[in-house]
Amino acid sequence: MTDEGAAADYTDIVLFLVTAGVVVPIFHRWKLSPILGFLGAGAILGPFGLGALQAELPWLRYFTIKSSSQMAQLAEFGVVFLLFAIGLELSWERLWTMRRLVFGLGGLQLVVCTTAIASLAMLLGQGPVAGALLGAALALSSTAIVMPLLAEQKRQFSRPGRAAFSVLLLQDLAVAPMLVTVTILAGHRGETFSPKLLLAFAPAALGLLGLVVLGRLALRPMMRSVARADSEELFVAASLLVVLGAGLLAAWSGLSMALGAFVAGLLLAETEFRKPVERTLEPFKGLLLGLFFVSIGIGLDLSLLVARPVLIVGLLLGLIVLNGAVIFVLARLAGLKAAAAAETALLLAASGEFAFVILHSAGREGLLDHELVQTVLVSSTLSMFCIPVLAAIGASIGQRRRKMPSPGGG
Repeated sequence: MTDEGAAADYTDIVLFLVTAGVVVPIFHRWKLSPILGFLGAGAILGPFGLGALQAELPWLRYFTIKSSSQMAQLAEFGVVFLLFAIGLELSWERLWTMRRLVFGLGGLQLVVCTTAIASLAMLLGQGPVAGALLGAALALSSTAIVMPLLAEQKRQFSRPGRAAFSVLLLQDLAVAPMLVTVTILAGHRGETFSPKLLLAFAPAALGLLGLVVLGRLALRPMMRSVARADSEELFVAASLLVVLGAGLLAAWSGLSMALGAFVAGLLLAETEFRKPVERTLEPFKGLLLGLFFVSIGIGLDLSLLVARPVLIVGLLLGLIVLNGAVIFVLARLAGLKAAAAAETALLLAASGEFAFVILHSAGREGLLDHELVQTVLVSSTLSMFCIPVLAAIGASIGQRRRKMPSPGGG
C-alpha cells in the first residue's frame, strides 16, 4: 500500500510531462502558443474536467490530476523564473532608448486601463480595493503569448511590434510592485488610506534595497568563481541558486519570491554572464511556466461558463473592447498611424498571465471573493485563447493598409 501511495504521488508529474510532450509539438505545428495548450490541458485533466466524471467512470482517475495544491506550489516557480527572465532581458540602456514608448505609452496604458476597469467594477458594486485590484490585474496583457507570436511572424521589429513590446515591458515592470501592494493590503485589511498606510511599504523598500546591495557585492564575484571552475554542472547549480536564493531572501524580508528573482535578473543583466545564464535556465523556465499554466487550467471551473454564459461572455467582450479602445487612442496620441495603432490594440486587448498571479494572490489573502475570482479568471482565460485570432485580424489590417496606394500616387 505504501508503494502504491508513493507511486500515486508521482502520477500528476507524469501526466504533466506527457502533456508537455504532446502539447508542445502539436501547438508548434499549428503555429499556436503552447501556453494555450497547457491551459486547455489543465482544464481537461483537472477536477472540473475529467475529474468530474470519475464517479461514473472510475478508470479516469489515471488520467486526472488529483493534487492540485502540490502542483500549484511547484508551479509558483514558473512565475519566479519568468520574472527572472524578464529582468535578465532588461538593461538601463534599452530602457532609455525606448523610454518614450515604455514610460509614455506603456505608463499611460496601465494607468488609464486600470482606472477605467476599476471604475466600472465599483459601479457594479465592488469596493475601492477590490476594484483597484481587478483593474490592475485585467489591464495586463500576455507577454508569454504575444511576444513569441510576434517573433514567429517576424513582426517584433515592426512599428506595432515595438509599441506592443514597450507596453508589455512596462506592464512586466509593474507586476512586482503590484504583488508587494497585495501583500501589504492584506496585512492592513480594513484600514482607510492614510500616510500611515504608506509607511507599511518601508520594510519592503528596505528589504529590496538590501537585496540590491547584496546582489551587487556578491553576484559577480560568485559567478566569476564558478566560471573559473569550468564545470557545466556547477554553472547550472549556481544559476539555479541565484534565482531561488534571491527569491527566498525576498520572501524572508516580506516581499514575493518573484520580485526577488526579478531583481536578481536585473543585476545579472549588467554582467558578462547574462547570455550563458539565460541559455542555462531556458529549459527550466519553459517547463515550470508550462506547469504554471497547467495549474491555472486545473483551477478553472468551466461549469461557470454553462451556469453564467451571458456574464462571462459579456466580461470577455467588455475587457477586449475596453482595453483595445484605450490602447488604440493612446497609440494614436503616441504618433502611430491608424493601422499600426489598431494592430497594437488588438495584440494587447486580451488578458495576460499575470492577471492569474495577482487575482489568485488577492483571493488567497481574502481581498477578493473566491467566486468573483473564478468568474473573472474564466473570462480572462477565454480572452487569452482569442489572442491568435486578434493578432491575425491586426496583421490583415496592417497588410491591407500597406497594399493601399498612397495619396497622389500613380
